[in-house]
Amino acid sequence: MEPDGPERDPVAVLDLARIEGARRHLTDRVHVTPILGSASAARVAAEASGRRLADDRLLCKAEHLQKTGSFKVRAALAKLAALPETARRAGIVTVTAGNAGQAYAWAARTAAIPATIVMPLDAVGAKVEACRGYGAEVVLAGRHVGETFEAADRLVRERGLTFCHPFDDPDVIAGNGSLGLEILEAVPDLDVLVVPVGGGGLVSGIAAAVRQRAPGVRVYGVEPEGSNAVALARAAGHPVEIVPRSVADGLGAPHAGMWTTPLVRHYLEDIVLVSDTEILAALRFALERTKQVLEPAGAAGLAALLAGRIPYRDGERVVVVLSGGNVDLAALARLLDAAPGSAAGRAET
Repeated sequence: MEPDGPERDPVAVLDLARIEGARRHLTDRVHVTPILGSASAARVAAEASGRRLADDRLLCKAEHLQKTGSFKVRAALAKLAALPETARRAGIVTVTAGNAGQAYAWAARTAAIPATIVMPLDAVGAKVEACRGYGAEVVLAGRHVGETFEAADRLVRERGLTFCHPFDDPDVIAGNGSLGLEILEAVPDLDVLVVPVGGGGLVSGIAAAVRQRAPGVRVYGVEPEGSNAVALARAAGHPVEIVPRSVADGLGAPHAGMWTTPLVRHYLEDIVLVSDTEILAALRFALERTKQVLEPAGAAGLAALLAGRIPYRDGERVVVVLSGGNVDLAALARLLDAAPGSAAGRAET
């Protein structure tokens, strides 16, 4: 959705008042997820970067423990709350690799709104079934998320559904910004915040909230090397179409957004890229060393820190967002086997 009329400036629209308003609506409807500390992650990050973290601990915002298994429920609830009654009666449709669909399906069920979730043909089976389990109709269409957007557009025209964007919408971004406010309240002396990036809805909302409340905090986004739409948009100044390819399906946006691009350009310190191998290594590390089950997308920020990609200063306090935990259990063994440190991973290196 392109900004128009009085809302042409996304930076002005996504002010602190709007984000705080979205958060008030979410009170008692989402979990205040914990901040987990990891000394072992801090040691690995220090070895990779040559710099120690404050208190020798990496702090992790455990949003994989959120309702529906990811941060996306914040956005879905905020978006549905903003819909007019006619749109609610017509029903909604969204596009997703999984997590946004689960969030919209759950939020729509709580509001008695019919929901249709359009997912790529190769969507993770567990995410498909979760959407259906929350009562939504699932339509499988497209070889990748770009083609899936086209299928959703057809459903809007044919059925009169209301399209709810998974990431590029001011209400969605404001809902995500509630996570940034939570982090600051839990860690008021924060120096650096690291956030996984798909289409930019999470990182732009968090960064807008954090940088307006605490301008000295540096926010870094993390994208997979094969799914770097937001980094390309940030450099070009406008969305760039890609065909995303990464083990982190939850970060597979085909482009950044008209809303998210100006916000990441304005608020982010930088976007760093990580390989699929590094993401899988972080996923394995999280399970073995911190006992947290993440999906690949949820491990991307951790991967950047463990690989020494985030330029924090010696003794700074760093928080990384663990954005999702909806990993297909049937695929988990395969993902772990492909990670460095496993028997299969050692055989390949």
